[in-house]
Amino acid sequence: MERSQGTKHPLIIGLTGNIGSGKSTVARLLRAWGYPVLDADELAKRARENKKAELKRLFPEAFQEEELDPRALGRLVFSDPERLKALEALLHPEIRRLLEEELRGLKGERVVFLEIPLLFEKGWEGRLDGVLVVTAPLELRLERVMARSGLSREEVLAREQAQMPEAEKARRADWVLENRGSLEELEENLRAILRAIEAQADRPRGGP
Repeated sequence: MERSQGTKHPLIIGLTGNIGSGKSTVARLLRAWGYPVLDADELAKRARENKKAELKRLFPEAFQEEELDPRALGRLVFSDPERLKALEALLHPEIRRLLEEELRGLKGERVVFLEIPLLFEKGWEGRLDGVLVVTAPLELRLERVMARSGLSREEVLAREQAQMPEAEKARRADWVLENRGSLEELEENLRAILRAIEAQADRPRGGP
């Protein structure tokens, strides 16, 4: 995401939050309201397909013949920090390449959102114009994920513990969106944040 002095470019806002925070709900709202939202999870699926041969060499037990079982892969890496590092070293450069390819294809947009679960963990904030973090109480987040995924509490907690603490993400964010109430409350709070983001998009921007 190169920045050239004086070049008009969309405001690029990272959208993140820990597991179960509701960032996907926020992304759906943004899309419904006309904002482009690129999804790092979808890019990760493409990256896994592109790197399938390397994944099979590293994690053969996560495959059923030639098909990768993402849940089995998750169980392997979230219980073993070294294997998690190996997975990230393989996939994250490819995800970054695919993401930048998508951004180059967007023309004439004022604001673009990037939904990236591990935004801070992987140092993306320095490449963005701002970061919106979605937060919610831990127990509520655990309930949400268990209800939709079939994962056990221990499996969800393992994913939570692999991420930066929510409070630290909120501290680093430009905007924090609490998601502990109704959908109407979420929409109202999101619209207030969007007004601030749109105002920032209207201001002249120059170099890096």
